[in-house]
Parts: sequence; C-alpha cells; structure tokens
Amino acid sequence: MKSETGASLIEAVVALALLGIIGVTFLGALATTSNSRLIADEHASARILAESQVEEIRKQTYAFSYDPVPIPAEYPGYSAVIDIDNLRNGNIQKITVTIIHHNKNITTLESYKANR
Repeated sequence: MKSETGASLIEAVVALALLGIIGVTFLGALATTSNSRLIADEHASARILAESQVEEIRKQTYAFSYDPVPIPAEYPGYSAVIDIDNLRNGNIQKITVTIIHHNKNITTLESYKANR
C-alpha cells in the first residue's frame, strides 16, 4: 500500500507539470496570434491610405509637387509622404507614396502620371 501512495503523488506532480507546459505554450501562441493580427491590420490600413493618396493625386492637374491629402481621424498616428521623380523631360512623373505609422515606414506605393 505504501508504494501506491507515492506513485499517485508522482503522477499528480507529472500531470501538473504537463498541464503547466501546455498552458504556457497556449498562452505564447495566443500572444503571437494577437501580435500578427495587429501587424496585418496596420499594413491593411496603410495600404488603404496609400491608395487613397494616389487616387487624389491622379484627380489633380499635372504639377511638379503634390501635398498629401489629410489623413482621416479614424487613422490616428498615420502620416503620408509623397515623393515625385520627373521623367522624360518632365512629361511623366513617378509618384511614390510612403505611409508612416508611429515613425515607422509601413508601406510604399508607386504610380505614374503623364502630362497630357
């Protein structure tokens, strides 16, 4: 009988250790998933903002510089930088829109505009 009592104590300790390992692994995976979702949301928002900046530039008349369109209040911490490279004697422009979130470049979108 005494050997059976010791075995059940060892079994309980092993079971608790396994349960602890499984719990820590699960919580680590949960944290990683949550972080990945936040990064994906940040990139999706930046892509939407970059596309809207390019669309607004395309609507404007041909110029040698463009001001960024104000970022909507739904996107706090985001900003846009627009770079223009004039090509082919100034008849074609390469427009590069960079979206920044909390001082970190998130996405860059390039487009072209022709002087007609």
